[in-house]
Formats: sequence, structure tokens, C-alpha cells
Amino acid sequence: MDTVQKMVSGFALDLGPLKEPLGFIRVLEWVFTIFAFATTGGYLGKSHFTVNCPGAKEPVDATAEFGYPFRLPANPYYIPTCNGGPANETFLQGDFSSSAEFFVCVGVFGFLYCTATLILYLGYQNIYRQTARGPIIDLVVTAAFAFLWLVSSSAWGKGLTDVKWATNPEHLVEICSDVCKPGEFPSMGRLNASVIFGFLNLILWAGNCWFIYKETPFHKDPLPPATMDKEGPLGPSHITEGP
Repeated sequence: MDTVQKMVSGFALDLGPLKEPLGFIRVLEWVFTIFAFATTGGYLGKSHFTVNCPGAKEPVDATAEFGYPFRLPANPYYIPTCNGGPANETFLQGDFSSSAEFFVCVGVFGFLYCTATLILYLGYQNIYRQTARGPIIDLVVTAAFAFLWLVSSSAWGKGLTDVKWATNPEHLVEICSDVCKPGEFPSMGRLNASVIFGFLNLILWAGNCWFIYKETPFHKDPLPPATMDKEGPLGPSHITEGP
């Protein structure tokens, strides 16, 4: 209880850090991190093709649904048969959940860290700069997140390429190429944006390391240039008067 009271009493809102690169870039990280995991999680797409049976009046649609976390075999889809029998149950191939979930996990934890540090910057700036420990920990964690964004964005970019191939209608109709025709390609704009936001986060978090580094004792300001005496570099001149 005493600790909570001390934290509340020590809170002093100061929006000044938002005008500095340290706070402004952290806000950008907060926004782009939300965009990164929000455009991946909750995605739902459909891939469809048509079955043109000989003698049928109209083609029949076959639709395969898929979405986050992209365990494609989890949701079956059905291909109509031309002999009047029951539809064939079929599954999409490929499990790309590891790269997608890793990417979203990095985004969620990055969002939480940005929120915590923004509270620290704006409400407890005196505590943050009181000792060297705060900026050093901030630098290490920010550098770690920059590395995680590099790894997760690269992995998810490769995973997204595989998802596109596995859900491509031209690939799906290979099992019934004699009577099937591919339909429209599923909309992937949202997922493409997620990869872009991932690499933008990499740039932001890596670039912010420099401004956090300047807050640490490892960064030393250059010595000010030596000032020359107003009376000249050799000091005041002494003129001796003759007798």
C-alpha cells in the first residue's frame, strides 16, 4: 500500500518528452506496433473455385476458408461431385501458425512495453533520469525488441508467402483440373500491410536505440572547444616605457 501511495504521489504529468525524439519515436512505435499485430490477428480469408460438371446448367462454387493463426488443415472444405454423390471433404495444406503467432506475440509485448515506458517518460521523468539504471535497461530492452522485430517480420514474411501459395486457387484446382476452374485470389492486402508494419517497427525501434543511448552514461558529450582569452592567445602585452 505504501508503495502504491509513493507511486501516485510521485506522478507528475509532463508532456515535454513528447517534443523530444525519445518520447515522439516511442509514440510512433506504440501506434505501428498496434497496426502490426492488429492486421495479422483476426484475419479471415476465403479461396474459392468453381466445379463445372458436364451437363450441369450452372457451375458450383467450392469455398475454402482460412484465417489466423493459419493452421490451414484445421478447417475442411467440400468439393461437389459430378455423379450426384456426397461432396468430397478436403483440407488445405500447411501449418504456418508458428511464424504468425510469434509475430503477433512480439507485437503485443511491444505494445505493452511502449505503454509502460510512455507512462514512465510522461509521469516519472525525474525517476527515469535520476539514476543510470533506467536508461540502460530501456536501451537493452529496446535493442532486444529491434532484433525480435527483425526475426519475426522475416519469419512472418516467409510464412505469408507460403500461405499465399497454399491458398492460391490455381493450386487448389490441381486435384480436379478436368472440371474445376480457379476463382478470385483471396484478399491479402491486410496481411501484406502487417509485414510492412513489422519492418517499419524494426526501423523505429533500431533508430530509437541511438536516442536512448544518449540518455545513458555511456554517451559522453564532446569537450567544449578551448576559448581564447579576449586579450589574445599570448596574454596581455606588456610595454615598457623608456626613461
